[in-house]
Order: sequence, then structure tokens, then C-alpha cells
Amino acid sequence: MAMLVSSVEEGSLSAGARKLRVPVATLTRNVNDLEALVGAKLLVRTTRRLELTDAGTEYVASAKQILEQVEEQERRAAGEFLAPRGELVVTTPVQVARLRILPVIDQFLAQYPEIKIRLMQSDRNIDLVDARADVAIRLGRLRDSGLVATRLGSLRVVVVASQDLLDHHGTPTEPDDLRRCPWVVFESPNLFPWRFRNPDSEQIFSVSNEPRLIVSSPDAAVDAAIDGIGATLVLEHDVHAAVQAGELQYLLPEFEVEPIPVHFVHVSRTIMPIKLRSFIDFAVPRLREMLADFGRIPSI
Repeated sequence: MAMLVSSVEEGSLSAGARKLRVPVATLTRNVNDLEALVGAKLLVRTTRRLELTDAGTEYVASAKQILEQVEEQERRAAGEFLAPRGELVVTTPVQVARLRILPVIDQFLAQYPEIKIRLMQSDRNIDLVDARADVAIRLGRLRDSGLVATRLGSLRVVVVASQDLLDHHGTPTEPDDLRRCPWVVFESPNLFPWRFRNPDSEQIFSVSNEPRLIVSSPDAAVDAAIDGIGATLVLEHDVHAAVQAGELQYLLPEFEVEPIPVHFVHVSRTIMPIKLRSFIDFAVPRLREMLADFGRIPSI
């Protein structure tokens, strides 16, 4: 059962075998035996990926629930519902991990020696059930009402540029003026295309331009902006230090969209493991304090 679920989650039998650290032949044989046992075809093997049959879709959904129950019973047996111990899986966007969550995790681990943490960093929202993750930090509006959410704060979406760039291309007074200067684009689902808000009508609109440089991390975007390669749009905590140091300055704050909310989320459980409750109680006030000075659009 676990081998089938792992293969489906990973997208192939070989990837599932690697995740479980078993030979591919062993996993394939077990999946074939399972299909023979239930008397139905569960998988359709194509050259590119695995596809579930109707029977397989229903079986895997039930199997995930069963495996989750088994895992919970194992946690009970290990004492995770009696004392803060065991592994805690945390997922978070890459930059949030570096700037915010890692310092909190360091303090938490020092206080709870019987807990270990696996930190999964991804700018895509990871399915908590599929990843068997305990808790996640999510940026943006929440869509999954099945998750328990705790608000931590918010972050402005800001445009910044160096003074040298503005001296050469002029300081914009409205978003369309940004087309006069080169852009450094950070490709992120929350930040591209560049969106702005009309301060009079509250209407959201986007502005496009041919990027001079496209990057995959906010650190690279900020460094390029400091070097004068172009203006860039990032979250305010990515650029806070550079603005404080006078290396960059905020542009067009009156046209900023609403700040992006930041939440802790976890799957609803009948009984919460003490390790998870301990982490939430420890991390939430510290993260709220870290984010307290962010998310406030200045008055113009």
C-alpha cells in the first residue's frame, strides 16, 4: 500500500522506489501483487508518468487515510502525544526560511532536545497531506478551507531602485513611468506580472516591460537593483536591509497593492501531537514580532 502511494506521489515507480530506498523490481512486484490481491487494475503505466485508473484513484485516497492513521498510532506508541519528541516537518517559502523561520527553529531546537526538524523549502505550496508535513508558512490568500490557519502578519509588495538608476532614467510618478527604466524581474507566482492599485478607484492593473534581467531568487533581484541594472519588485522583507542602508529606495508606495498575508497552517487533527503544539506556541509570537514592522503602506 505504501509503495503504491509513494509511486503515485513521486510520479513513477523508480522515483517511488528511490524515496522508499527499495529496489525498483521489489516495488514493481509488490504493486503487481497488490493489483492481483484486490482484483483490479490500479495503475496505467505510460512512458512519461503513472496514471491511476478509477479504481486506483479510489484506492489511493483510502490508502492515504489508512497510512495517516497508522502513522498517528506509531506516534502515539512513540510517546509523541505525551511529550514533545519526534520529527517535525515544516514547509516554507525559500526566502522566508532564510530570513524568518531558521532563527526561530534554531532557538526551538535548543529548547526541545528530543525534537528534530525537517525543513522543506519551496516557493510552491506543498500539499501537507501528500508531503506528510506538520505545519507550513503560506504567503498570499488561503484557498484551502480544510487547513487550520494562524495569521502571522503581512508583507508589502514593493518596487525599488538605486539612486543612480533614477538619476539616469528619472523618478517615476506613476506605474507607467517604470517603462522608461530597465527591469530586473524576479519570477514568482505572487509577484509576476507587476501589479498595482489605482489609489482613487482601487482597481488593480498590471504594467509590463521587457526585462533586462530575469532571476529566480529575490536575493539576486535585490543585488542587481543595488548594482543599478534595473528597478525590481519584491517583498519588503527581501529589500528592507538595502533600503535601511540607503542602497535602494521605495518607488510609488501610493500605488502598491494590498500587502500579502502570511499564515501558519496545519491540517486539522482530533488530537494534536505535543511537538506540533509546542512548535506553534513557540514560533507564532516570535514570527509575529519579526513581522510587526512590515505590511504598513506609508501614508502619502
